[in-house]
Amino acid sequence: MTGNRQRGMVEIASSALSAVVNPHGAELTHLRDGDGRELMTDADPAFWTGRAPILFPIVGALNGGVYRLDGSEYSLPQHGFARTLPFDVIEQDDARVRLRLTDNDATHAVYPFAFTLDVEHAIDGATLTTTVTVTNRGDRAMPASVGFHPAFAWPLPYGGERADHRIVFERDEPALLNRIVPGGLIGPADAASPLEGHKLALRDDLFAVNALVWSEIVSQSVRYGAPAAPQLRIDFPQTPMLGIWTKPGAAFVCVEPWHGIADPQGFAGEIWDKPGMLRFAPGEARSFAMAVTLEA
Repeated sequence: MTGNRQRGMVEIASSALSAVVNPHGAELTHLRDGDGRELMTDADPAFWTGRAPILFPIVGALNGGVYRLDGSEYSLPQHGFARTLPFDVIEQDDARVRLRLTDNDATHAVYPFAFTLDVEHAIDGATLTTTVTVTNRGDRAMPASVGFHPAFAWPLPYGGERADHRIVFERDEPALLNRIVPGGLIGPADAASPLEGHKLALRDDLFAVNALVWSEIVSQSVRYGAPAAPQLRIDFPQTPMLGIWTKPGAAFVCVEPWHGIADPQGFAGEIWDKPGMLRFAPGEARSFAMAVTLEA
């Protein structure tokens, strides 16, 4: 169905998974197994009403809320503007939907570049893959970062206790973690890793200050869930940074693959020097994917 301009929710499904996508922000709002059990956040407003926002053209916060480009300053909110804007549904079938955001007068005021941002959600069996494609439609180099921010149900609906849930990394992660400092900025990488081997045992006190942030990650996938119960495998082959976050007591945990990160504390450079920032040549397009697989 090409050229569809509808603003209603979009549903896609296989026999093993179903998903609901909101064209506002191209955001995944529900992911359910074949029996209808919810795998995502309850979006309790007492904690956080987000579900799985797409982060573009920055990830994280800017120092002072501004970035510098060619001698001018521009303001952007944390994680950019894509999550707050309506996308057009341009292709859709039973198991796939592609949505598009194109630059306009409002985006030019804060991000003076011509771009398209395509977000595709596709289900194949027990896997949902979200692919974000950034295209520079302009005639000059364009800076951009991309990130994913899905919030999964904690606990998952398979009988495991909340305290039994864990995130298991694919590989060893020897790096220290970055501390989050006031303003949501990135502090030094001097925090001891909470991993035991490859395993992060989830508990609320890990998030008493803020997210856990790896500015360099070796793994390209993690598994989330309780032992001896169905789990989620989250693959992120193009994103070399990772955040894990919740608010203590909330019924979700976010696993956030990023290509980009918040400004370091005291950062005053141009946007090109922001950690994780990508340079898109005129006409260049790049894609970033995150796959979520329900494993029995």
